[in-house]
Amino acid sequence: MTSYTFASATVLLLLITDPLGNIPIFASALKSVPDARRPWVILREVLIAFLLLLAFMFAGDGFLRVMNLSPLSLQIAGGVVLFLIALRMVFPAPPRPAAEADGPATEPLIVPLAIPALAGPSALATVMLLVSQAPQQRWEWVGALCVTMAVCAVVLVLAERLQRIVGPRVLQAFERLMGLILVALAVEMLLRGAKLFAQQL
Repeated sequence: MTSYTFASATVLLLLITDPLGNIPIFASALKSVPDARRPWVILREVLIAFLLLLAFMFAGDGFLRVMNLSPLSLQIAGGVVLFLIALRMVFPAPPRPAAEADGPATEPLIVPLAIPALAGPSALATVMLLVSQAPQQRWEWVGALCVTMAVCAVVLVLAERLQRIVGPRVLQAFERLMGLILVALAVEMLLRGAKLFAQQL
């Protein structure tokens, strides 16, 4: 089985948490929050997402045993979820009218920013997959998660500046490029899982 490295795990987690793609979600949810307060809310939500992903990283093995799931089934399921997430990145749904947009009128807490925007099902499945495939590299995965969350925090805190500097079209193009890369990673996971399944027959 091809194992992930620190670098490849970091890239994978960045693609899944998708800080650039989350900029519109954060902007919409933080509209009613004062400008001076927004960076602190973003950092708080990133920290909550980090702690949740870290908990799944350390408790993932036990969860798999309790649910009687094999690492192979998690890998195939993770590949399917990643593929669907990647398709949404490449072919985004049209934006909804503001009147229909989700989002609380007050300061958001945990939902929808920490969960599911950052620590969604695909991210939770990915950290468990990393640990199940290479538990001896657990601290490497912790490091990769730390780097990922730090990048997410920086990108989201500087989101307004990024939008002004590069423009929404460039961000959208980069988002689709990330989606294409994630499609390739998802297909690779599915092919690897199918190969391992065939070997077990």
